[in-house]
Amino acid sequence: MDFLKNYWPFLLLAAWFGYKWWNARRVTAQLPALRAAGATLVDVRTPAEFQAAHAPGTVNIPLAELGERLAEIPRGAPVVVGCASGSRSGMARTMLRRKGYADVHNIGAWTNFGG
Repeated sequence: MDFLKNYWPFLLLAAWFGYKWWNARRVTAQLPALRAAGATLVDVRTPAEFQAAHAPGTVNIPLAELGERLAEIPRGAPVVVGCASGSRSGMARTMLRRKGYADVHNIGAWTNFGG
């Protein structure tokens, strides 16, 4: 029990990163079906990050602008969000869900979109 008592923050952090990794792999595996269903692929990194490198077929809507640009994202199809590591896209997923988007997936790093 001393181990858990002393190291629970580290275990929690490891579990969080493990979940992020597992979820990104799961969404990446679903990507072909999501594309076939007409998914909108949104990269929420900054314009400079997007300009430096991005996956074909993705649209750049920076996280800071997402609330103002919801009209650019269709509501009737899946939405897949990505960023540099999965953190900003996690926030984007939460925002979109709160704004009424039902089918939103966080793919994690933008490189998981493929190309």
